[in-house]
Amino acid sequence: MNIKENIEKVLSALPENVRLVAVSKTKPVEFLQEAYDAGQRLFGENKAQELATKQPQLPDDIQWHFIGHLQTNKVKYIAPFVSLIHAVDSLKLLAEINKQAQKNDRIISCLLEFHIADEDSKFGLLMKDAEVILKSDQFTKLNNIRVCGVMGMATYTEDEQQIRKEFRSLKNIFDELKQKYFADKGEFKEISMGMSGDYPIAVDEGATLVRVGSGIFGARY
Repeated sequence: MNIKENIEKVLSALPENVRLVAVSKTKPVEFLQEAYDAGQRLFGENKAQELATKQPQLPDDIQWHFIGHLQTNKVKYIAPFVSLIHAVDSLKLLAEINKQAQKNDRIISCLLEFHIADEDSKFGLLMKDAEVILKSDQFTKLNNIRVCGVMGMATYTEDEQQIRKEFRSLKNIFDELKQKYFADKGEFKEISMGMSGDYPIAVDEGATLVRVGSGIFGARY
């Protein structure tokens, strides 16, 4: 397994406006350092404590993305340094991120996670849930968070048409939110979708961030 070659291969397939998040969860720090040495700067982790352990062992200019389901009681571990939280699916979580960001004198960027898959096991908001959050008084008072876009996970299936349809639905959600709530917010520009198996389809359908793990670091172990 050659991490550098794998990164180059993925990057060669991405247009300039799409950024690669190297999903490094469960991987040893040496693997991350190897990816860093190959030029990679965006890394995705899904366990708050694991991320808090890795962060001090690696260079300061890494942008850490939290990509998993985040429990409110774990926000404090990553609030001092996290660059982007991908999977925000409740007002309660947004409020906690805001609280911890305030404590660290930071503004933390977040993506709203939407449920676009056919699988019940996936987390995420429906459009009506998101609208309730965005119209609430509480949301308008959260000054230490910045909502920068949306995130979603497609169904785990071989059916490319279904995957494409789900990614397209996330792009439509993004467009609707942009028009209704974020028209004057330049930072609302990210669509995080696509993983090792389906990122080329995600890119076709408008992704700005793709999350690739096994395609870079090999299969999970």
